[in-house]
Amino acid sequence: MIYDIRHVTRFDYGNAVKFARCNLRLKPIDWAGQRLVDYRLAIDPTGSTTPAHAEAGLAHVTRLVVDQPVRSLTIESIASVAVDRLVPVPAADDPTLGEVARMARDSRDLSAGCPASYLYPSPRIPLDRAIADWCARDLDPARNSLEAGIALARRIQTEFAFDAEATLVDTSPADAFHQRRGVCQDFAQIMITGLRAAGLPAAYASGYIRTIPPPGEQRLVGADATHAWVLLWCGPQRGWVGLDPTNGIWMAEDHIVVAVGRDYAEIAPVDGVVLGSGAQKMEVSVDVSPRAQTWPDAGDCHCPTGSG
Repeated sequence: MIYDIRHVTRFDYGNAVKFARCNLRLKPIDWAGQRLVDYRLAIDPTGSTTPAHAEAGLAHVTRLVVDQPVRSLTIESIASVAVDRLVPVPAADDPTLGEVARMARDSRDLSAGCPASYLYPSPRIPLDRAIADWCARDLDPARNSLEAGIALARRIQTEFAFDAEATLVDTSPADAFHQRRGVCQDFAQIMITGLRAAGLPAAYASGYIRTIPPPGEQRLVGADATHAWVLLWCGPQRGWVGLDPTNGIWMAEDHIVVAVGRDYAEIAPVDGVVLGSGAQKMEVSVDVSPRAQTWPDAGDCHCPTGSG
């Protein structure tokens, strides 16, 4: 399956911004089961863009500098990604969670995608005893690693309510856990907290998921969203396996990975600094369409969405 992805971010400023410097992590990476086919980035008004080094995580980073006064800024990211990824099937010879933890500790791999990089707490995902205890019910060290991972993802999906009004982008895993409410970022961070507390390598995946409208209803333009889920390292043979606690499913053909990091802060789609005063409003519109479909006209994108 080839997906065409259009991700538009628009900033409107209360007063003219004199200078802006942003890090953009919008270009999807190549990952197991997916390949970037084509990509282009458009900025309005035009700014200077240069490739930048990813200081943490696995991401393509573009540095954007706008050095003229602006009242608005639009960043349009258009990608085509080929995805060929089957749903994982747990097998009798998969390692147990205890074996995974041991292999991760013994690993000598120091690359950006090595399991050791994702064993420990990170700034946005600290250790939390209450979350660790709650997740431990599914994380018996003797249990098959894939079976345990999907069991925990499904329990989060069942026992937590999706509520876009309950949390903010900087809400801690502990606060979302206490509410038992939140969005995909919260559920991913809660699951990662529990996995790392059990000594397991767990990464934060940022990207997209294709949404399919109910029978008889048309797909809304711009109504897709950025998404977040969990990658659990299940030994050198299986590698990283994706688990989506928001939906209680495996990462498969409907998921497109954009970036992988220890937490959201390392791989936020857009971050940076602006020099100016006044309020700022941001709108995001995302479309994820199979190649057989055609893009709508740019003027038709009226449905802002956020992460989650």
